[in-house]
Amino acid sequence: MKLPPSLTAALQTIRSAGGRPLLAGGCVRDWLLRLEPKDFDIEVYGLDYESLGRALAPLGATDLVGRSFGVLKLCLDGVEYDFSLPRRESKTGAGHRGFTVAPDPALTEAEAAARRDFTINAIAYDPFAERVIDPHGGAADLQQKTLRHTSAAFTEDPLRVLRGFQFAARFGLTMAPETVALCRSIRDTFKELPVERVWGEWDKWATKSLQPSLGLAVLRQTGWLILFNEIAALDSVPQEPEWHPEGDVFTHTGLCLDALAALPAWRQGDAPTRRRLAFAVLAHDFGKATTTKQAERRGQLRWISPGHESAGGPLTETFLQRIGAPHDLAASVRPLVMHHLAHHHGQTHFRDTTVRRLARKIAPATIDDLIAVMMSDHLGRPPLISHDTILRIEQLREVAQRLALEHTAPQPIIMGRHLIALGLKPGPHFGPALEAAFESQLDGAFPDEAAGLEWMRNYLRAHPSALN
Repeated sequence: MKLPPSLTAALQTIRSAGGRPLLAGGCVRDWLLRLEPKDFDIEVYGLDYESLGRALAPLGATDLVGRSFGVLKLCLDGVEYDFSLPRRESKTGAGHRGFTVAPDPALTEAEAAARRDFTINAIAYDPFAERVIDPHGGAADLQQKTLRHTSAAFTEDPLRVLRGFQFAARFGLTMAPETVALCRSIRDTFKELPVERVWGEWDKWATKSLQPSLGLAVLRQTGWLILFNEIAALDSVPQEPEWHPEGDVFTHTGLCLDALAALPAWRQGDAPTRRRLAFAVLAHDFGKATTTKQAERRGQLRWISPGHESAGGPLTETFLQRIGAPHDLAASVRPLVMHHLAHHHGQTHFRDTTVRRLARKIAPATIDDLIAVMMSDHLGRPPLISHDTILRIEQLREVAQRLALEHTAPQPIIMGRHLIALGLKPGPHFGPALEAAFESQLDGAFPDEAAGLEWMRNYLRAHPSALN
């Protein structure tokens, strides 16, 4: 495993002090998956906490905030690393924090690893012997794409179920049947979890997934899906086979999410972009649970969901609030949900004014965001692909790019300062005049400041009451 030079020096210092440092947890898992490890956690055998602190003190500022847990934080070259002692954990109360932790340098590697949630996270690596230490078979589970609990202590912390949910999605894993059974047995303990910890796992799912549908599959298999009722309500909601050969709405949603994860907009996006798109695609059909019905179309009964886009808006906000999402996330996700079918509503050609108004409606989300949601929705219907639909989406992209609106909403050209420059005194009458100017701008009445000022002069001549 390739390590940062400063970390290698710290490990050598620990070794010289009589300790045996091992890389543990996620960094080893990622390395075995041929991913670049980002967070290095070090477990130190053979030293007590004070000796570890003395050994590392010359290397930089140490943070002893984790002393009671046997954890020491050290910043090297601007990166913070956790150095921890092997420890025992005893369940003492409800919830994620209901544990007594006792550092124990005498623990064996297998005993120390047994406290970890899944076997894929219970693998260690000796950087000096260049040896993988895998007492619970985690490497084999990685090869077989299996997510398996490490020990019966798994049930002591309900957060581990949600960690399994996001691990499955991030690494393309399916949960072992015996682990599914354990998760089912502790569903009622979900209420013990602080909402910020729930959000932490959903956020990792949204920003790091390789195959998001596998996370939803874990929630469904374990019975935890019912805890997120906006998603659970999609299960078994029928769709018209001619338009949705893939099956019900829950199946469609999973396929859409996986399609999103393959799009450049998501793969190349930063965390806020991925977060916004993942939750928009997850929620885009929430409204179908309450609007789906059978009605006659083209001479036969068909499943339809009229108005499901607008019905999904409030459901999206409720869901995001329940999982502890940041308050501003709903502002960008909700409009994407409510306008994800803008390319189907009688549109055969996107006019400039239509795109300007659409960009304004979905702000702070962007046309690029909306196109990613539209494409995900369309690709989530295998094997049904409509080239006409893809052409409409691409035409929306072309118009938005020509108008320079793919990344932003239109901004008013004429502002209050322009009215003052035309000799008007500030007051409530500014509002209607500026609103009229912006509406005309969206309609294409003027493209720049000079033309906007001329438009405003004509407006004021035609509406003398606007002068005071």
